[in-house]
Amino acid sequence: MQIQTHELLAAVPGTVRRIHSFHYGPSAAAGKVYIQASLHADELPGMLVVWHLKQQLAQLEAAGLLRCAVVLVPVANPLGLEQVLMDVPQGRFDNESRENFNRLFLDVSQQVGDSVQDILTEDPVSNLRLIRSTLLRTLASQVPATQLHSMRLILQTLACDADLVMDLHCDFEAVQHLYLSPDFWPQVEPLARYLGAEACFLTKQAGGHSFDECFTLFWEQMQERFNGRFCAPGFAVTVELRGVADVDHRLARRDCQGMINFLMQRGVIEGQALPMPPLLNPPTPLAGVEPVKTPVGGLIVFCAQVGEYVEAGQILAEIIDPITDRVTHVACTYAGLLYVRSIRRMATAGMTIAHVAGAHAYRQGDLLSP
Repeated sequence: MQIQTHELLAAVPGTVRRIHSFHYGPSAAAGKVYIQASLHADELPGMLVVWHLKQQLAQLEAAGLLRCAVVLVPVANPLGLEQVLMDVPQGRFDNESRENFNRLFLDVSQQVGDSVQDILTEDPVSNLRLIRSTLLRTLASQVPATQLHSMRLILQTLACDADLVMDLHCDFEAVQHLYLSPDFWPQVEPLARYLGAEACFLTKQAGGHSFDECFTLFWEQMQERFNGRFCAPGFAVTVELRGVADVDHRLARRDCQGMINFLMQRGVIEGQALPMPPLLNPPTPLAGVEPVKTPVGGLIVFCAQVGEYVEAGQILAEIIDPITDRVTHVACTYAGLLYVRSIRRMATAGMTIAHVAGAHAYRQGDLLSP
């Protein structure tokens, strides 16, 4: 195992922040897996899972069982990790720019495409290597303007030449769920089974150019421009490890083992993976997710639990005004799986308090939460 440190651009003199990456596997590995945690720095279950993965991978490497390189980044966002305001973590948005840490990753597809278009060969394997090396050089040539930009650039560079990218997140109160492109479902389905994911959301483009999409959309644009001229480059998936409070060794060990089994199933690790469990629920379109909003503010009393299948029109929560005694019922419009609830119990008017995964797409535009 090798540890690399990557310094972020210093915002002011005398300060230093670093990203640490842990590299496992043979020196001449044929493939690469990249796994990072806590890009939203207040989402910590993935950090614990990666800590368990570090222990497992060290043993597997010592036993000579790693066939591919595996790169782990347990703390993807040191900048957001120390943003705490009055004892409340502020890890989703950058305090200075107000940007979501998991948005606005760099799109260099035009530059890379222009660089390689006249030197591609008839060999798809060679062309994949060429595009990847050009992508790495292009990212390395970027000059970050802010500390946030430098952080995004470091993470993107670490992951850009991987065959498999897993970005570990969590939600508020939630069941395990995944986000991915529908093109990758056949490859990701075993991961969903091993993790016991209760929901898997498919979309070509969710909006905002998130970390997984900077990988997915780059290769999609390369495919549109150079159709069939390079080998399949791999895939990316966002893994939502339940809720923010689910930092638990029992859950983390289970998730870690699920990922190990998935990597064995893909041939990254030598060994016999356990038989795949059944898929708990079929994938559904991200455009079928209903954000359930409350029209009024007040005390939230939920009437349905995460993981529960709800019918169209079912009441999910009561909003109680303790001054007027008014009780407002908030119901979902569509049937589906209640997969996320807010952790807040005092609502403001117009606030999203839950999300329901429906089977049919009906939304357009940006599909992710802000």
